Amino acid sequence: MISTVLLFFQVTGSQSMLRPAGQGAARISVLGWIVFITLLVVAFIMWIIVAWIGLRRRGSFDIKPPYDPQGGQDWILSGGFIVPFIVLTVLFVLGLDTLSKFPMGAAADPPNPDIVVVGHQWWWEIRYHDGPVSDYFTTANEIHIPVHRMVNIELLSGDVIHSFWIPRIHGKEDTIPGQPNYIRIEANKVGIYRGQCAEFCGDQHAHMGMLLVAQTQSDYDKWVAGQQLPCATPITPDAQAGEQVFLHAACVLCHRVRGTLAGGTVAPDLTHIGSRMSLAADTLTNDKASLEAWITHAQSFKPGCQMPDITQFNGVQLRQLTAYLQQLK
Repeated sequence: MISTVLLFFQVTGSQSMLRPAGQGAARISVLGWIVFITLLVVAFIMWIIVAWIGLRRRGSFDIKPPYDPQGGQDWILSGGFIVPFIVLTVLFVLGLDTLSKFPMGAAADPPNPDIVVVGHQWWWEIRYHDGPVSDYFTTANEIHIPVHRMVNIELLSGDVIHSFWIPRIHGKEDTIPGQPNYIRIEANKVGIYRGQCAEFCGDQHAHMGMLLVAQTQSDYDKWVAGQQLPCATPITPDAQAGEQVFLHAACVLCHRVRGTLAGGTVAPDLTHIGSRMSLAADTLTNDKASLEAWITHAQSFKPGCQMPDITQFNGVQLRQLTAYLQQLK
């Protein structure tokens, strides 16, 4: 029982369902506590029964009646059927009640999505579809939403089954090839919340994270306005040279930078990569050293990912390319 308690609390603060920051997560947290406390109570009773059986006096056949092969039927009926049936039925009803309180699941006629999230091996494509088509934009691995507002998300998959999960905001929802799923989330507190793919999807499943940034409405509007703009014009000599390095390398075959000739669609959109907090689906911090390491030796960090090791750049070219990417904010 002690090991069960330790395992239950062995969670990171940023992904703990015990610290909900959204309506959906709060409802799930209440149900989780009920199930957990029920587990502790049942385990405690079982250990008492085991201890009682082990410590009681056994006597002998001289002072006790002979063994009755039909004895113990009441224990089997109550402990093996009646009590489990009651406990599981109550938990099942509570689970249905929690499910019924969610504002939307896989609805037959879901509303138009504000955000479309596409799971890839092993990163998240984030498409913002709020407003007219001319205002649509795409980013990766980092979702921004305003607090105290329901956000409709459509979930798609570009390859295999993934599972979209931000524990402090809401429960899990799968992304299934050819089958759109829907989830509606709301954050109650300003903050940064980590999410994770919760369905094994290949070698780098554990490195398929994401960040959700909950902002005030004004900060969110500023962020959206910045993301809708094309890429920043490089100003420094290194950044200007780095743009040419980028446009004449294999980068443009996979990545897109709006406002340039780079139009790749099979890898994350890099138009505003300098504004993101992490790289490689929250595997690395977005700083100069990590960016250089990711460009040149991506396979060392995420073996099997579609980003190849790019080792043809010399030191000057790598510095210039990094300077260009970092100023894309």
